[in-house]
Parts: sequence; structure tokens; C-alpha cells
Amino acid sequence: MSPTDRLSKVVDAFTGRSTVQDPNQLPWNPDSSQFPSRKELPKIEGAPDGAAWVWGKDDQIGRLNLLTPARVKAAAAEIRTGEMVRLDLPADVPKTPAFGREVSQHKIKPLGSDGVYYDDVYIMNTQSGTQWDGFRHFAHLDSKCFYNGATASDIIGPSPTTRCSIHHWATHCIASRAILLDYKHYAETHSANYDSCTSHSISLASLTACAVSQGLDIRPESAGGDIKPGDILLIRSGFIQRYNNLTPEERTSAALRTHEDLAWAGLKQEEEMLDWLHDCYFSAVAGDSPTFEIWPVTATEGARGRVGYLHESILALWGMPLGEMWDLERLAGKCRELGRWGLFVTSAPANVVGGVSSYPNAKAIF
Repeated sequence: MSPTDRLSKVVDAFTGRSTVQDPNQLPWNPDSSQFPSRKELPKIEGAPDGAAWVWGKDDQIGRLNLLTPARVKAAAAEIRTGEMVRLDLPADVPKTPAFGREVSQHKIKPLGSDGVYYDDVYIMNTQSGTQWDGFRHFAHLDSKCFYNGATASDIIGPSPTTRCSIHHWATHCIASRAILLDYKHYAETHSANYDSCTSHSISLASLTACAVSQGLDIRPESAGGDIKPGDILLIRSGFIQRYNNLTPEERTSAALRTHEDLAWAGLKQEEEMLDWLHDCYFSAVAGDSPTFEIWPVTATEGARGRVGYLHESILALWGMPLGEMWDLERLAGKCRELGRWGLFVTSAPANVVGGVSSYPNAKAIF
């Protein structure tokens, strides 16, 4: 233990304030200012290796525990001009969803015959467009466990429960500081342009270079960087820009590619990326890509074994909300105009008991 860590523990003993979280002291205190690294995670009985099921045996919200009142209040300091930017696409975009998902439907229902009363009827797959992937969406593949030990029988069995239901996020609420990394702009201006509808791999080294170009240090605050526990990470890979530039026929053709032929730019499946995503203690991550990570998955061998789907670690092992197809176009332009990359973000997921995922209902406030 370093002299600084020893001093922190002495201060904690006198003030009753937890600063450095002991990995083995469960459940963890979300008000701590420094948390264990991925390699320091405790082995939890009954959990897969690498699981960060550390917020209590009955926890349902994972990294959203980091959104304490103190952190939300501090994040509100990012609101300076009051300008707002919506981060959801229209509910019926994309017009043709990929992966065979259903097209969003909206019908207007007249009430009576005098033309003065109407209702809406919505039919939608919450993951056809702008979305949060909930904890029921993707399990740890080897153990078939979802976050904090939930299983398929909790979701669709004869006696389903509400474990990992999206409504837990809705009742907790989501609001925090967000950091935007405009990787697409960085690539365009550094002779690394690419088509976001192809398998372009965004490595941690590339993200770091992008951040430097924006004047950001994307190491955790505890290591001297700009990332605070509870921040929301937003990554613009350029998919929405590309989609907007396609003809309707090209959009349909791209979405209807076979599962084997689907391809999108996204974060690289690599050990360094896993360490960074974990150790920054983001409360959530989101991007404009349909898959967030590079697709198809290109597994690599890391120091701690094979690195496959990032979804597996982000959702099932760490309990970190993951957003896809967020509209970051206006946001990126406003950030560049103002010369700032930190902003306040709110999201109101669907309050649906038993729900798997949700539209974000997200906006940025400058």
C-alpha cells in the first residue's frame, strides 16, 4: 500500500468517510472516490470470473449506483447555457431495422365520431432504433447468467421475477455528466477516414489519440485523468451521419444484409479496452453505432484469456447500461462550437416492470 493510500485510510477512520474502496469489503460503497481496477476485482462465490457484482446480493441497477445525489449535484455544474439537444432518433428510424427486428408502428385511434378526442397506439421493439440494452438483454455466455446471477427463468420462465428488469433503472433515474469522444471527426481530420457501415475497429490507442485532440485525458480521475466515477461515455463513430447520407434503397439494403454480412464500426474487442471501460467507472456507455462494439466480433487473446463480446462484460459482468444508435450529430456540432466535451445528460427509461430494454428518452443540456 502506498503512503497516500495509508493516509487516506487514516483520514477515513477519523471522518467515517470511505475514499478508497477495499475490493473485498462487500457491498461496495458507491460514495467512494476511488474503486478497484478490473484486475483487483474480488472472486465472488457463484459468479463468473471477472464479475463485478459488488453492490449487494439484491442489487438491480449495477453501475447506476454511482449516480449518488452528491455526484448528480456536482454534474449539474455542467449546465451553463441551458441549451438542450435531443439524443434519440425518431421512433421509426431506422425505417428498416437490422437483425430482423420489427419496424416501429404508430397508429392514431379516434375516440368517438365527433373528431375531438384521440389516442395513440404504439407497437415497437425497443431495440430497433435508439436504445438502452438492459441487463436482461445479454448474458455471460459460458455461465448463462445475466447481471448479478439472474437467469433465463427469471425472464420468461413459468414463474418469472423482476430481477434485472428495466423498471429498476426507471425508478432510480439517470442523470450525470457525460463525455463525448468524437472519433469520426478525429478520423476524418487525421487521414484515417472510414465507412462506419464496415468493420472498422476503434482501439483504445485510437480513442486516446482522439481524446488528446479534444484536449481530454481519458484516464480515471484517480490516475490524474479527466474521467470521474459516474460519468457517461458517449462515442460518435459516424453511423448516424452515414445513415442520413444513404438513399432509402441503400438504407434498406444495408439493414437486410445477412447476419454474416452485417458490419459496423465500433470499439475493438481487446484487453486494453476492457480494462479502460471497467476502470473508469462509467455509470453507462453509449454510441451511435448499432452495435457499439465492432461487428462482426473479432475476438482477441488477452493477458487474462480470450476477449470476445464487449456486451458480455459490460452488461452481464459489470452491470453497466449500454446504449446504441444514439443520435450524436447535433451534439457533436454543439460541442465543437462551444469548445467543450463535458455536458449534463438525462435519460428516462421506460417504467415497464419486467422489461428487457428501453428507448432512452435522453437529452444533453449545456
